[in-house]
Amino acid sequence: MQEQTGLQNFLEIVTKPDNIPIVGMLLLVLFFTWIGLRQAFRNDKLTEEGKKDDIPDEMWK
Repeated sequence: MQEQTGLQNFLEIVTKPDNIPIVGMLLLVLFFTWIGLRQAFRNDKLTEEGKKDDIPDEMWK
């Protein structure tokens, strides 16, 4: 019997039925964190440009 590599062992654990919702949740957390940080950097840029009043307009786009 051949020994599994680290990647094969990881994929075996991740694809077990009990762990699939956890992996999905992790992906959603990363996605929404990226969206939040992207919006925060846009708002910081508008604040630096002196367009602080335009932030609510940008948020509704």
